[in-house]
Amino acid sequence: MTKIAIIGSGYVGLVTGVCLSDFGFQVTCVDQSKEIIAQLKKGISPIYEPGLNDLLAKNTSNHRLDFTTDLIQAVDTCDLIFIAVGTPQSEDGSADLSAVFDVAHMIGRFMNTYKIIIDKSTVPVGTGQIIKQIINDELEARDCHLEFDVVSNPEFLRQGSAIQDFTHTDRVVIGAESQRAIDAMKEVYRVLYLNETPFLIVNIETAEMVKYASNAFLATKISFVNELSELCEKVGADIQHVSKGIGMDNRIGPKFLHVGPGYGGSCFPKDTQALVHMGKTYDCDLSIIRATINANEKQKRRMVEMVKREMGDLKGKHIGILGLAFKNNTDDMREAPVLTIVNELSLLGAQFKVYDPKALKKAAAQFLANKIPIIRYCNNEYDASEDVDAIILMTEWNQFRSLDLDILKSKMKGDYFFDLRNIYSKEIMNQKGFNYFSVGRT
Repeated sequence: MTKIAIIGSGYVGLVTGVCLSDFGFQVTCVDQSKEIIAQLKKGISPIYEPGLNDLLAKNTSNHRLDFTTDLIQAVDTCDLIFIAVGTPQSEDGSADLSAVFDVAHMIGRFMNTYKIIIDKSTVPVGTGQIIKQIINDELEARDCHLEFDVVSNPEFLRQGSAIQDFTHTDRVVIGAESQRAIDAMKEVYRVLYLNETPFLIVNIETAEMVKYASNAFLATKISFVNELSELCEKVGADIQHVSKGIGMDNRIGPKFLHVGPGYGGSCFPKDTQALVHMGKTYDCDLSIIRATINANEKQKRRMVEMVKREMGDLKGKHIGILGLAFKNNTDDMREAPVLTIVNELSLLGAQFKVYDPKALKKAAAQFLANKIPIIRYCNNEYDASEDVDAIILMTEWNQFRSLDLDILKSKMKGDYFFDLRNIYSKEIMNQKGFNYFSVGRT
């Protein structure tokens, strides 16, 4: 049986490992964090992702999935080695590839038979060739002549629907240089192939570029509609209807055209910055991507200005925040718009009560690091509305779509309601006594 190692048990690595074990493979997930591995061995996922815990328990109990901190053993015993470590943003905007290269060095030092090394991490174009060189150098240092292949196999997982995205993906992209590696990767994804999932077989560099291009294009769609929302407010148009109208064009499509406080998460902010940096390296001015980044930052500031404009002096004002994660169905706080918005409002004197169904723990660490004055971390949305002057609805969790507005209003001291996801109608909110504001609607 083909044995698979997943190096890195974070978001991408864990989802990949759990899903491949559910495809029937023997999978070993590796991480240098003893705490994460200890949690996983107990069946506890370090991240929140709908459906993940069930698959984790199922495949662990069926002995198809195990966890270790021993990278050397995993390299020694497994046939396919997925690199799924983090590539965080460096100060200059480039991707920090140190963890990827560390893994490549270890593979070269300890591999003993033919291996296929699959890069699942999001990496700049050219990284696959560097990984090949690192492994070759390590093998030469050992005076060892072993064949191996490097493959680029980018992930396209949306947080909150990652299991569905993996098992019912739009496409499988395989960047490889040998038929042997291509055939092995087709076998890994045989379940998807049988379901007639499109496969794109390209060279390594093209596969690496597909990932960045996809994320940058989606980020551009979000920034485009967010930028239009300001104009809609000023001319009397409704951004939701505008978005629906343009999304009905099959050439455009309706996805990623929902207005909000800006994009966040682990991918779009980092990948757009990395793509701009890549462009500079190769003397290409990616002006559209730069505009996307600038528009996203502007949208966050615009939300702050809206609150400031409507409420006036914020010194001593108490604001309830509903939703902290950058989107619903995840606990990820990386680059969440709430961090910028709450920080800016705090500098104007506001204090906060906050609630999120899943992200409170991770948010607390971020707020503490930024010295943001949180009055209380609340148990529910109504607790967060107690005696506040305003509510800001930041994340579109389903439970926020059907709030008991009478109870909410009765608990509040003030009447301001800033709906940054356009969940409610102005007419209903005004009838309930709220001073209601949304995004891109008059």
